[in-house]
Amino acid sequence: MSCTFSACASEMDYQNYLEFLLEHYRDLHLPYPFPVSLSFIASPVLMQQGSILCFDESEDRNIGALGYILGTGENHYQDTHVVQIQAVYLLEPYRSHTVFRKGLQFFTDHIVKQHEVSEIRFFAPADDKLHRLLTKVSERIATRETDSGPLNEYRAAFSEWLAKVARFSG
Repeated sequence: MSCTFSACASEMDYQNYLEFLLEHYRDLHLPYPFPVSLSFIASPVLMQQGSILCFDESEDRNIGALGYILGTGENHYQDTHVVQIQAVYLLEPYRSHTVFRKGLQFFTDHIVKQHEVSEIRFFAPADDKLHRLLTKVSERIATRETDSGPLNEYRAAFSEWLAKVARFSG
């Protein structure tokens, strides 16, 4: 298996990004009603910001997607130094240390080239295995109860993120 990552650059890319995440919506386990989840999934496209696809070249198919926006809702998206990851999904058979590392490195390199960033933020279901993985590059700062269960909030100063990604990828 040879996977590659690519930033969305065309309408077809954005369509593939949206279709892929919507096709796997239930597997995302987003703890929000569908309209709210859709806003998280679609906002990187609607705000013309960051969406990334992962392809399996040997099977010529999309196997993953990541979307992010600049800024936070509480600051009316004026705090563009903050990258907020909105959605990430990788098909189960492709989940491995190697693919995670490659995706993390691609995302980080993409951010460095495209934006002036000082912080990365994201939310994830409160799951021990996922938590162990995510704390390799970030810190859990809060846990919130939702109708669908607990949700962890993670943050990392971008300088710390870069150092952790370098160690993790090295």
